[in-house]
Amino acid sequence: MDRLDNTIRPYAWGSPTAIPHLLGVEPTGEPQAEMWMGAHPGAPSRTARGTLVEVIDTDPERELGARAVAKFGPHLPFLLKILAAGAPLSLQVHPDLKQAKEGYADEERRGVPVDAPYRNYKDANHKPELICALTEFDGLCGFRDPVWAAELLDGLGVDSLKPYVDLLHAHPAEAALREVLTAILGAGPEEMAHTVAEATAACTRLGGAYAPYADIAHHYPGDPGVIAAMLLNHVRLQPGEALFLGAGIPHAYLNGLGVEIMANSDNVLRCGLTPKHVDVPELLRIVRFEPSDPGVLRPEASSEGEEVYETPIDEFRLSRYVLPEGGAAHDLTRDTPQILLCTAGTVRAGEHELGPGRSVFVPAGERAEISGAGTVFRATVIV
Repeated sequence: MDRLDNTIRPYAWGSPTAIPHLLGVEPTGEPQAEMWMGAHPGAPSRTARGTLVEVIDTDPERELGARAVAKFGPHLPFLLKILAAGAPLSLQVHPDLKQAKEGYADEERRGVPVDAPYRNYKDANHKPELICALTEFDGLCGFRDPVWAAELLDGLGVDSLKPYVDLLHAHPAEAALREVLTAILGAGPEEMAHTVAEATAACTRLGGAYAPYADIAHHYPGDPGVIAAMLLNHVRLQPGEALFLGAGIPHAYLNGLGVEIMANSDNVLRCGLTPKHVDVPELLRIVRFEPSDPGVLRPEASSEGEEVYETPIDEFRLSRYVLPEGGAAHDLTRDTPQILLCTAGTVRAGEHELGPGRSVFVPAGERAEISGAGTVFRATVIV
C-alpha cells in the first residue's frame, strides 16, 4: 500500500474549518474546499514512490490490474474527494460520455485553448458523481415537478415572477421547465437583478422552505441562479446518506462535509451561482428537463460488514466499513485498484495507521486488511 499525501483545493466556496477539523490540524484562515485523492493530473496524490500518476504510468497493469486496464485504459478511472462546502457551489450539469467526446473534439478542432475560461470541455470523459454526507449536508438535485416549482415562486408574491409561474402551469413538464430556465438565463441583467432582490427579500421574510434560497442569494446577490435554484429539489442529507448525480441533472451543493467520488473528469457546464463562464446554448443542450425525485441513497449492508452505495456506474464503486471496538479484521484484497479513506476513529490498513482524513492507495491484488475502531470508505471500480 502507498500512504497518500493529498492536495487541498482552496476554492472560495470552501469551509475554512471543516477539513482542518477532520484532519485535526489548525485552520489557516483560508477556505479549504476539496481534498483530492487519486491520479487526476491537476492535483495527483503523492506517495513515497512519486505522484500517483507517475506510479501508475510506470506499470499500469501492476497497479490497476489487467481487467481494469482492459476496460478503462491505463489510468485510474475515478477521483475521490473530501468536499467541504461553506457556501453554495455553482449550479451545474455534466455531459454524458457521447456529449463529452463530441464537445471535446469540437473545441479541439476549433482551437479553443484547454485553459481558456470560456472552454466547456476539458476532456472527453463524462462525470457522474456520488456525494455521501459526513455531516448534515444540503444540496439541490434535479427538477421539481413544475406545479410545485410554480407554487414556490408564486408564494413569494413578486410580480416579475408571475410570467414564470404561468409558464410552469401552461405546458407539459419538460417543455415548461425548458422554457422557464431559458427565460431566466436570457433575462436582461438589470431586470433579473431587480427580480432577484425582490425574491431575496421575500425569502428572508418568509423563512421555512424559502430559507435555503435566502442563503444562496446572500452569497450570490443578483445572480439568475437564485431563481433557477427554485426549480430544483432541495435535499438535506443526514450523515451516511448519499446522492448520485448522473449526466444532465442540474445540481448544486450548498453546505456541509462529505465524501465525493466521480469519474476522472473536469467537464462542468454552469447555469448560475458563479462568476465563471455560462454557455447558455450548450447548457440547454445538455440539461435533462425531467422532473425527478432526488433519490437519497442509503448503503446496502452485506454479510462481510461492507455497506455499498449502489450506482449504475462502473468507473467507481463506493462503500464503507464501520468498525466496532474489538471487532474482527476485514480482508479487502481484490484485483482492482482501491483507495481507502478513514473518516472517523483510528484504523489500521496493512502497515499504515490511519486517522480521520488519512488515506492509502492499494494496488490491484495487493493484500489489504483493515482493523481497529472507526469508519473507512473504500473506493474502487467494477470490472
